[in-house]
Amino acid sequence: MDIECSQTMIHGMRIKDGKAAYVRRFVRTSRLKQEEFFGGSKFMKVGDLKGLFGLLMVNMQMLRAKTKVLDMSYGNGTGNTNLIYHHGKLLALQEADKPYVVKVMEDGDLQTIGLLDYEKRLKHSFTAHPKVDPFTGEMFTFGYSHEPPYVTYRVISKDGVMHDPVPITISEPIMMHDFAITENYAIFMDLPLYFRPKEMVKEKKLIFTFDATKKARFGVLPRYAKDDLLIKWFELPNCFIFHNANAWEEEDEIVLITCRVQNPDLDMVSGDVKEKLENFTNELYEMRFNMKSGVASQKKLSESAVDFPRVNESYTGRKQRYVYGTILDSIAKVTGIVKFDLHAEPEPGKGKIEVGGNVKGIFDLGPGRFGSEAVFVPSKPGTTSEEDDGYLIFFAHDESTGKSSVNVIDAKTMSADPVAVVELPHRVPYGFHAFFVSEFRRSHGHRRLERTRENKLFLEHSNGL
Repeated sequence: MDIECSQTMIHGMRIKDGKAAYVRRFVRTSRLKQEEFFGGSKFMKVGDLKGLFGLLMVNMQMLRAKTKVLDMSYGNGTGNTNLIYHHGKLLALQEADKPYVVKVMEDGDLQTIGLLDYEKRLKHSFTAHPKVDPFTGEMFTFGYSHEPPYVTYRVISKDGVMHDPVPITISEPIMMHDFAITENYAIFMDLPLYFRPKEMVKEKKLIFTFDATKKARFGVLPRYAKDDLLIKWFELPNCFIFHNANAWEEEDEIVLITCRVQNPDLDMVSGDVKEKLENFTNELYEMRFNMKSGVASQKKLSESAVDFPRVNESYTGRKQRYVYGTILDSIAKVTGIVKFDLHAEPEPGKGKIEVGGNVKGIFDLGPGRFGSEAVFVPSKPGTTSEEDDGYLIFFAHDESTGKSSVNVIDAKTMSADPVAVVELPHRVPYGFHAFFVSEFRRSHGHRRLERTRENKLFLEHSNGL
Protein backbone atom coordinates (compact mmCIF):
# COMPACT_ATOMS: atom_id res chain seq x y z
CA MET A 1 0.00 0.00 0.00
CA ASP A 2 1.28 3.44 -0.94
CA ILE A 3 0.51 5.20 2.32
CA GLU A 4 3.85 6.23 3.77
CA CYS A 5 4.15 9.38 1.69
CA SER A 6 1.36 11.03 3.65
CA GLN A 7 1.82 9.49 7.09
CA THR A 8 4.33 9.58 9.89
CA MET A 9 6.47 6.98 11.52
CA ILE A 10 7.92 7.38 14.99
CA HIS A 11 11.41 5.97 15.44
CA GLY A 12 12.10 5.39 19.12
CA MET A 13 15.10 4.28 21.10
CA ARG A 14 14.57 3.08 24.67
CA ILE A 15 17.57 3.13 27.01
CA LYS A 16 17.36 1.02 30.16
CA ASP A 17 20.01 -0.66 32.31
CA GLY A 18 22.74 0.27 29.83
CA LYS A 19 20.94 -1.36 26.90
CA ALA A 20 19.20 0.21 23.93
CA ALA A 21 16.09 -1.06 22.13
CA TYR A 22 14.77 0.34 18.85
CA VAL A 23 11.15 0.52 17.70
CA ARG A 24 9.36 2.12 14.77
CA ARG A 25 5.60 2.53 14.48
CA PHE A 26 3.16 4.53 12.40
CA VAL A 27 1.00 7.04 14.21
CA ARG A 28 -2.33 5.38 13.51
CA THR A 29 -4.33 8.46 12.61
CA SER A 30 -7.83 8.42 11.15
CA ARG A 31 -6.21 9.37 7.86
CA LEU A 32 -3.89 6.37 7.94
CA LYS A 33 -6.70 3.95 8.73
CA GLN A 34 -8.79 5.25 5.85
CA GLU A 35 -5.89 5.07 3.41
CA GLU A 36 -5.20 1.51 4.53
CA PHE A 37 -8.84 0.72 3.75
CA PHE A 38 -8.57 2.23 0.26
CA GLY A 39 -5.11 0.78 -0.36
CA GLY A 40 -3.59 4.12 -1.31
CA SER A 41 -3.33 7.85 -0.68
CA LYS A 42 -6.71 9.62 -0.81
CA PHE A 43 -6.07 12.82 1.12
CA MET A 44 -4.45 15.86 -0.47
CA LYS A 45 -0.96 16.87 0.63
CA VAL A 46 0.64 20.30 0.92
CA GLY A 47 2.83 19.63 -2.12
CA ASP A 48 -0.33 19.05 -4.18
CA LEU A 49 -1.58 22.59 -3.58
CA LYS A 50 0.00 24.23 -6.59
CA GLY A 51 -1.55 25.69 -9.75
CA LEU A 52 -4.70 24.29 -11.34
CA PHE A 53 -3.81 20.85 -10.01
CA GLY A 54 -3.98 22.30 -6.50
CA LEU A 55 -7.47 23.67 -7.15
CA LEU A 56 -8.50 20.26 -8.48
CA MET A 57 -7.16 18.52 -5.38
CA VAL A 58 -9.00 20.91 -3.05
CA ASN A 59 -12.29 20.33 -4.88
CA MET A 60 -11.66 16.58 -5.00
CA GLN A 61 -11.15 16.39 -1.24
CA MET A 62 -14.21 18.54 -0.57
CA LEU A 63 -16.29 16.25 -2.79
CA ARG A 64 -14.96 13.12 -1.09
CA ALA A 65 -15.82 14.59 2.31
CA LYS A 66 -19.29 15.71 1.21
CA THR A 67 -20.15 12.30 -0.24
CA LYS A 68 -18.75 10.57 2.90
CA VAL A 69 -16.03 8.80 0.94
CA LEU A 70 -13.64 10.36 3.44
CA ASP A 71 -14.55 10.83 7.10
CA MET A 72 -13.17 14.14 8.43
CA SER A 73 -14.90 13.92 11.81
CA TYR A 74 -11.84 12.41 13.51
CA GLY A 75 -9.29 14.69 11.85
CA ASN A 76 -7.40 14.50 8.59
CA GLY A 77 -3.84 15.18 9.73
CA THR A 78 -0.77 12.99 9.84
CA GLY A 79 0.76 13.74 13.24
CA ASN A 80 4.04 14.00 11.34
CA THR A 81 5.87 17.05 12.67
CA ASN A 82 6.74 16.91 16.34
CA LEU A 83 6.16 15.23 19.73
CA ILE A 84 5.61 16.75 23.15
CA TYR A 85 4.90 15.31 26.58
CA HIS A 86 2.32 16.94 28.84
CA HIS A 87 0.02 15.82 31.66
CA GLY A 88 1.19 12.23 31.37
CA LYS A 89 0.51 12.07 27.63
CA LEU A 90 2.92 11.79 24.71
CA LEU A 91 1.38 13.78 21.84
CA ALA A 92 2.12 13.42 18.12
CA LEU A 93 1.54 16.77 16.45
CA GLN A 94 0.87 18.33 13.06
CA GLU A 95 -0.28 21.93 12.81
CA ALA A 96 -3.22 21.21 10.48
CA ASP A 97 -4.96 18.90 12.97
CA LYS A 98 -5.48 18.04 16.63
CA PRO A 99 -2.95 16.03 18.68
CA TYR A 100 -2.78 12.23 18.73
CA VAL A 101 -1.98 10.48 21.99
CA VAL A 102 0.77 7.84 21.74
CA LYS A 103 1.37 5.44 24.62
CA VAL A 104 4.80 4.03 25.41
CA MET A 105 4.27 0.45 26.54
CA GLU A 106 6.15 -1.33 29.34
CA ASP A 107 8.41 -3.04 26.79
CA GLY A 108 9.11 0.24 24.95
CA ASP A 109 6.66 -0.40 22.11
CA LEU A 110 4.46 2.45 20.86
CA GLN A 111 0.69 2.39 20.58
CA THR A 112 -1.58 5.11 19.18
CA ILE A 113 -4.47 5.77 21.59
CA GLY A 114 -6.39 8.31 19.52
CA LEU A 115 -7.24 11.94 18.86
CA LEU A 116 -7.15 14.41 21.77
CA ASP A 117 -9.71 17.23 21.70
CA TYR A 118 -9.62 18.18 25.41
CA GLU A 119 -13.19 17.09 26.08
CA LYS A 120 -14.37 18.71 22.84
CA ARG A 121 -13.02 22.14 23.85
CA LEU A 122 -10.46 22.09 21.03
CA LYS A 123 -12.28 23.18 17.86
CA HIS A 124 -9.30 24.35 15.80
CA SER A 125 -5.90 23.05 14.72
CA PHE A 126 -3.06 22.68 17.20
CA THR A 127 0.48 23.88 16.53
CA ALA A 128 3.31 21.38 16.23
CA HIS A 129 5.34 23.62 18.56
CA PRO A 130 3.48 24.17 21.84
CA LYS A 131 5.54 25.33 24.82
CA VAL A 132 5.58 23.72 28.26
CA ASP A 133 6.63 25.99 31.11
CA PRO A 134 9.08 23.91 33.20
CA PHE A 135 8.20 25.88 36.35
CA THR A 136 4.39 25.93 36.22
CA GLY A 137 3.77 22.75 34.19
CA GLU A 138 1.33 24.59 31.91
CA MET A 139 1.28 24.15 28.15
CA PHE A 140 0.75 27.08 25.78
CA THR A 141 -0.41 26.54 22.24
CA PHE A 142 -2.19 28.07 19.24
CA GLY A 143 -3.74 27.15 15.93
CA TYR A 144 -3.96 28.99 12.61
CA SER A 145 -6.69 28.85 10.00
CA HIS A 146 -7.60 30.17 6.56
CA GLU A 147 -10.88 31.45 8.05
CA PRO A 148 -11.34 34.02 10.87
CA PRO A 149 -10.09 33.97 13.54
CA TYR A 150 -6.87 33.35 11.67
CA VAL A 151 -4.95 32.61 14.89
CA THR A 152 -6.33 31.25 18.17
CA TYR A 153 -4.29 31.10 21.39
CA ARG A 154 -4.86 28.59 24.21
CA VAL A 155 -3.53 27.87 27.70
CA ILE A 156 -3.66 24.31 29.08
CA SER A 157 -3.24 23.84 32.82
CA LYS A 158 -0.70 21.43 34.29
CA ASP A 159 -3.68 19.14 34.95
CA GLY A 160 -4.55 19.04 31.24
CA VAL A 161 -7.53 21.43 31.35
CA MET A 162 -7.82 23.63 28.25
CA HIS A 163 -8.79 27.26 28.96
CA ASP A 164 -11.09 29.35 26.76
CA PRO A 165 -9.85 30.33 23.29
CA VAL A 166 -8.26 33.75 22.76
CA PRO A 167 -8.59 34.93 19.13
CA ILE A 168 -5.59 36.92 17.87
CA THR A 169 -6.57 39.62 15.38
CA ILE A 170 -4.52 39.72 12.19
CA SER A 171 -5.49 41.00 8.73
CA GLU A 172 -4.96 37.93 6.54
CA PRO A 173 -4.60 34.15 6.88
CA ILE A 174 -0.95 33.23 7.35
CA MET A 175 1.28 30.28 8.05
CA MET A 176 2.53 30.52 11.63
CA HIS A 177 4.68 27.50 12.37
CA ASP A 178 6.04 28.47 15.79
CA PHE A 179 5.68 30.99 18.60
CA ALA A 180 7.34 31.61 21.99
CA ILE A 181 6.62 32.27 25.64
CA THR A 182 8.35 34.13 28.44
CA GLU A 183 7.52 34.07 32.14
CA ASN A 184 4.66 36.55 31.61
CA TYR A 185 4.05 36.83 27.87
CA ALA A 186 3.29 34.92 24.68
CA ILE A 187 4.88 36.04 21.39
CA PHE A 188 3.00 35.64 18.10
CA MET A 189 4.48 36.10 14.63
CA ASP A 190 2.40 37.72 11.88
CA LEU A 191 4.87 37.09 9.07
CA PRO A 192 4.08 37.74 5.39
CA LEU A 193 3.63 34.14 4.28
CA TYR A 194 -0.01 34.31 3.24
CA PHE A 195 -2.67 31.76 2.35
CA ARG A 196 -3.62 32.94 -1.14
CA PRO A 197 -5.42 30.36 -3.27
CA LYS A 198 -5.95 32.80 -6.17
CA GLU A 199 -2.21 33.24 -6.62
CA MET A 200 -1.84 29.46 -6.44
CA VAL A 201 -3.96 29.10 -9.57
CA LYS A 202 -2.97 32.24 -11.48
CA GLU A 203 0.77 32.11 -10.87
CA LYS A 204 1.15 28.32 -10.47
CA LYS A 205 2.59 28.75 -6.98
CA LEU A 206 2.08 26.89 -3.75
CA ILE A 207 -1.00 27.96 -1.81
CA PHE A 208 1.21 29.88 0.67
CA THR A 209 2.88 32.93 -0.92
CA PHE A 210 5.58 35.11 0.64
CA ASP A 211 4.97 38.84 0.15
CA ALA A 212 8.33 40.61 0.30
CA THR A 213 6.63 44.04 0.35
CA LYS A 214 5.16 43.53 3.81
CA LYS A 215 6.78 43.95 7.22
CA ALA A 216 7.27 41.17 9.76
CA ARG A 217 5.01 41.76 12.78
CA PHE A 218 5.49 40.37 16.28
CA GLY A 219 2.71 40.51 18.85
CA VAL A 220 3.45 40.34 22.59
CA LEU A 221 0.46 39.40 24.74
CA PRO A 222 0.22 38.81 28.52
CA ARG A 223 0.11 35.04 28.55
CA TYR A 224 -3.03 34.76 30.72
CA ALA A 225 -4.98 37.40 28.78
CA LYS A 226 -8.65 36.62 28.12
CA ASP A 227 -8.61 38.54 24.82
CA ASP A 228 -6.07 40.29 22.61
CA LEU A 229 -6.85 43.88 23.67
CA LEU A 230 -3.52 44.16 25.51
CA ILE A 231 -1.38 42.79 22.68
CA LYS A 232 1.47 45.05 21.55
CA TRP A 233 2.63 44.76 17.95
CA PHE A 234 6.20 45.43 16.76
CA GLU A 235 7.51 45.66 13.20
CA LEU A 236 10.81 44.47 11.74
CA PRO A 237 12.02 43.99 8.12
CA ASN A 238 10.17 41.24 6.28
CA CYS A 239 11.28 37.69 6.94
CA PHE A 240 9.92 34.29 7.78
CA ILE A 241 10.66 32.12 10.81
CA PHE A 242 10.15 28.40 11.05
CA HIS A 243 11.66 27.81 14.49
CA ASN A 244 12.40 29.81 17.63
CA ALA A 245 15.02 28.82 20.18
CA ASN A 246 13.70 30.63 23.27
CA ALA A 247 12.46 33.94 24.64
CA TRP A 248 12.69 35.80 27.95
CA GLU A 249 12.17 39.14 29.68
CA GLU A 250 15.08 41.52 30.27
CA GLU A 251 14.12 44.76 32.05
CA ASP A 252 11.73 46.57 29.65
CA GLU A 253 12.48 44.26 26.73
CA ILE A 254 11.26 40.94 25.43
CA VAL A 255 14.17 38.99 23.88
CA LEU A 256 13.52 36.40 21.17
CA ILE A 257 16.26 34.07 19.89
CA THR A 258 15.21 32.68 16.54
CA CYS A 259 16.26 31.38 13.12
CA ARG A 260 15.38 33.99 10.53
CA VAL A 261 14.90 33.38 6.79
CA GLN A 262 15.09 36.23 4.28
CA ASN A 263 12.68 35.94 1.32
CA PRO A 264 11.84 32.24 1.59
CA ASP A 265 10.77 30.58 -1.65
CA LEU A 266 8.52 27.71 -0.65
CA ASP A 267 7.87 26.97 -4.29
CA MET A 268 11.53 25.97 -4.61
CA VAL A 269 11.04 23.32 -1.93
CA SER A 270 8.62 21.50 -4.21
CA GLY A 271 10.99 21.69 -7.17
CA ASP A 272 14.22 19.89 -8.04
CA VAL A 273 15.08 17.63 -5.11
CA LYS A 274 18.78 17.82 -5.93
CA GLU A 275 18.89 21.62 -6.07
CA LYS A 276 20.71 23.52 -3.32
CA LEU A 277 18.21 25.80 -1.63
CA GLU A 278 20.45 28.82 -1.52
CA ASN A 279 17.74 31.29 -0.54
CA PHE A 280 16.84 29.31 2.55
CA THR A 281 19.65 31.16 4.30
CA ASN A 282 18.49 30.49 7.84
CA GLU A 283 20.52 32.54 10.32
CA LEU A 284 20.41 32.80 14.10
CA TYR A 285 19.07 36.19 15.24
CA GLU A 286 18.40 38.06 18.45
CA MET A 287 15.26 40.20 18.33
CA ARG A 288 14.30 42.70 21.03
CA PHE A 289 10.91 44.30 21.65
CA ASN A 290 10.84 47.23 24.08
CA MET A 291 7.49 47.18 25.87
CA LYS A 292 7.82 50.81 27.02
CA SER A 293 9.12 52.57 23.92
CA GLY A 294 7.52 50.30 21.32
CA VAL A 295 10.86 50.01 19.49
CA ALA A 296 11.95 46.71 17.91
CA SER A 297 15.52 45.79 16.94
CA GLN A 298 17.33 42.77 15.61
CA LYS A 299 20.90 41.48 15.59
CA LYS A 300 22.43 38.78 13.44
CA LEU A 301 24.21 36.06 15.44
CA SER A 302 25.36 33.60 12.77
CA GLU A 303 26.08 32.97 9.14
CA SER A 304 23.83 30.63 7.16
CA ALA A 305 22.50 28.07 7.20
CA VAL A 306 21.40 27.04 10.68
CA ASP A 307 18.00 25.97 11.95
CA PHE A 308 16.16 23.61 14.33
CA PRO A 309 17.55 25.45 17.39
CA ARG A 310 17.30 23.67 20.73
CA VAL A 311 18.10 24.75 24.27
CA ASN A 312 18.15 23.21 27.71
CA GLU A 313 14.36 23.16 28.14
CA SER A 314 14.67 23.72 31.88
CA TYR A 315 15.17 27.36 30.79
CA THR A 316 12.11 27.63 28.51
CA GLY A 317 10.78 31.18 28.82
CA ARG A 318 13.75 32.25 30.95
CA LYS A 319 17.10 33.78 30.13
CA GLN A 320 19.66 31.23 29.03
CA ARG A 321 23.07 31.15 27.41
CA TYR A 322 23.54 28.25 24.99
CA VAL A 323 21.73 27.40 21.77
CA TYR A 324 22.32 24.22 19.77
CA GLY A 325 21.42 24.25 16.09
CA THR A 326 21.85 22.13 13.01
CA ILE A 327 24.06 23.18 10.12
CA LEU A 328 22.13 22.68 6.88
CA ASP A 329 23.63 21.62 3.58
CA SER A 330 20.18 21.98 2.04
CA ILE A 331 16.77 22.37 3.57
CA ALA A 332 16.69 18.73 4.68
CA LYS A 333 20.28 17.58 5.02
CA VAL A 334 21.96 18.22 8.35
CA THR A 335 25.76 18.11 8.12
CA GLY A 336 26.64 19.10 11.66
CA ILE A 337 25.61 20.34 15.09
CA VAL A 338 26.70 23.81 16.26
CA LYS A 339 26.83 25.30 19.77
CA PHE A 340 26.29 29.06 20.20
CA ASP A 341 27.18 31.10 23.28
CA LEU A 342 24.78 34.05 23.59
CA HIS A 343 27.16 35.77 26.02
CA ALA A 344 29.79 36.10 23.28
CA GLU A 345 29.76 38.30 20.19
CA PRO A 346 29.76 36.91 16.63
CA GLU A 347 33.19 36.98 15.03
CA PRO A 348 33.18 39.41 12.06
CA GLY A 349 34.36 38.46 8.59
CA LYS A 350 33.09 34.88 8.65
CA GLY A 351 31.58 33.61 5.43
CA LYS A 352 30.26 30.42 6.99
CA ILE A 353 29.67 28.88 10.39
CA GLU A 354 33.06 28.24 11.99
CA VAL A 355 34.38 27.96 15.55
CA GLY A 356 35.21 31.38 16.94
CA GLY A 357 33.34 34.30 18.48
CA ASN A 358 29.97 33.04 19.66
CA VAL A 359 30.41 29.63 17.98
CA LYS A 360 31.82 27.49 20.77
CA GLY A 361 31.85 24.13 19.04
CA ILE A 362 30.85 22.19 15.95
CA PHE A 363 30.27 18.46 15.66
CA ASP A 364 30.83 17.58 11.99
CA LEU A 365 28.98 14.44 10.90
CA GLY A 366 31.61 13.76 8.25
CA PRO A 367 31.51 13.06 4.49
CA GLY A 368 28.34 11.39 3.30
CA ARG A 369 26.74 11.42 6.78
CA PHE A 370 23.63 13.46 7.47
CA GLY A 371 21.47 13.76 10.53
CA SER A 372 18.37 15.09 12.23
CA GLU A 373 17.62 17.69 14.87
CA ALA A 374 19.77 17.32 17.99
CA VAL A 375 17.92 17.16 21.31
CA PHE A 376 19.59 18.47 24.46
CA VAL A 377 19.30 16.08 27.42
CA PRO A 378 20.56 17.56 30.72
CA SER A 379 22.63 15.39 33.02
CA LYS A 380 20.41 16.63 35.86
CA PRO A 381 16.96 18.16 35.28
CA GLY A 382 16.41 21.72 36.49
CA THR A 383 18.60 24.80 36.67
CA THR A 384 20.84 23.97 39.63
CA SER A 385 23.62 22.46 37.48
CA GLU A 386 25.47 24.12 34.61
CA GLU A 387 23.19 24.91 31.68
CA ASP A 388 25.26 23.01 29.13
CA ASP A 389 25.97 20.01 31.38
CA GLY A 390 24.35 17.30 29.30
CA TYR A 391 24.21 15.48 26.00
CA LEU A 392 22.99 15.96 22.46
CA ILE A 393 21.16 13.02 20.90
CA PHE A 394 20.36 12.74 17.19
CA PHE A 395 19.79 10.25 14.40
CA ALA A 396 22.33 10.02 11.59
CA HIS A 397 22.61 8.12 8.32
CA ASP A 398 25.74 7.16 6.39
CA GLU A 399 24.96 7.21 2.67
CA SER A 400 28.12 5.30 1.80
CA THR A 401 27.31 2.32 4.02
CA GLY A 402 23.52 2.63 4.12
CA LYS A 403 23.52 2.39 7.92
CA SER A 404 21.66 4.56 10.42
CA SER A 405 22.55 5.20 14.04
CA VAL A 406 21.70 7.16 17.15
CA ASN A 407 24.55 9.40 18.27
CA VAL A 408 25.17 10.82 21.73
CA ILE A 409 27.71 13.63 22.07
CA ASP A 410 28.93 15.80 24.95
CA ALA A 411 27.02 19.11 24.83
CA LYS A 412 29.57 20.91 26.98
CA THR A 413 32.74 20.04 25.07
CA MET A 414 31.25 19.27 21.62
CA SER A 415 34.02 16.68 21.34
CA ALA A 416 34.44 14.93 17.99
CA ASP A 417 34.46 11.63 19.90
CA PRO A 418 30.85 10.59 20.58
CA VAL A 419 29.87 9.47 24.06
CA ALA A 420 27.94 6.62 22.45
CA VAL A 421 26.83 5.39 19.03
CA VAL A 422 23.96 2.92 18.71
CA GLU A 423 23.73 1.26 15.30
CA LEU A 424 20.16 0.67 14.16
CA PRO A 425 18.84 -2.35 12.28
CA HIS A 426 16.89 -0.27 9.76
CA ARG A 427 17.31 2.84 7.65
CA VAL A 428 15.86 5.89 9.42
CA PRO A 429 14.78 8.45 6.79
CA TYR A 430 15.97 12.02 7.23
CA GLY A 431 13.70 13.81 9.64
CA PHE A 432 13.54 17.02 11.55
CA HIS A 433 12.10 17.25 15.03
CA ALA A 434 13.12 14.91 17.80
CA PHE A 435 12.03 14.47 21.37
CA PHE A 436 13.35 12.99 24.61
CA VAL A 437 11.32 11.99 27.62
CA SER A 438 12.19 10.14 30.82
CA GLU A 439 9.76 8.52 33.25
CA PHE A 440 10.04 6.80 36.60
CA ARG A 441 7.66 3.90 37.01
CA ARG A 442 6.50 2.35 40.27
CA SER A 443 9.22 -0.24 39.89
CA HIS A 444 11.71 2.66 39.83
CA GLY A 445 12.83 1.69 36.34
CA HIS A 446 14.05 4.62 34.25
CA ARG A 447 12.76 4.84 30.73
CA ARG A 448 14.05 7.19 28.06
CA LEU A 449 12.57 7.68 24.62
CA GLU A 450 14.14 9.60 21.77
CA ARG A 451 12.11 10.22 18.65
CA THR A 452 12.48 11.71 15.20
CA ARG A 453 9.90 12.05 12.48
CA GLU A 454 9.59 10.50 9.07
CA ASN A 455 7.78 13.10 6.96
CA LYS A 456 7.90 11.70 3.46
CA LEU A 457 5.71 14.50 2.24
CA PHE A 458 8.44 16.97 2.98
CA LEU A 459 11.45 14.78 2.28
CA GLU A 460 10.56 13.79 -1.19
CA HIS A 461 10.73 17.48 -2.07
CA SER A 462 14.16 17.77 -0.44
CA ASN A 463 16.26 14.79 -1.34
CA GLY A 464 13.93 12.08 -2.60
CA LEU A 465 15.09 9.60 0.02
